[in-house]
Amino acid sequence: MNAPDRYERFVVPEGMKKVAYERDMKVMNAATFTLQREDHTIGNILRMQLHRDPSVLFAGYKLPHPLQYRVVVKAYNLAITDLTKELDHLKATFEQETNQKQAEYY
Repeated sequence: MNAPDRYERFVVPEGMKKVAYERDMKVMNAATFTLQREDHTIGNILRMQLHRDPSVLFAGYKLPHPLQYRVVVKAYNLAITDLTKELDHLKATFEQETNQKQAEYY
């Protein structure tokens, strides 16, 4: 038979992450989450839960192909900007202090 094995729909292969996060470079406050080995059930649950949050402006999901067992969830949120700014500030401060200490040491 040419159909994939049933366990391939549920078991995540070694070395593959269950959830992957990617910031959207086109829209400032958006992100894409890819969930491996999931289907419409979890996609719809996540979308509905995201819509309950008043700071979420958009939430949706898609299954790229019926034989690929992954769900792509996109969210556009007001709070992602604040978190992104805080993380960028923390990174810049850390790099500045590291460079200063390295200059003093060498």
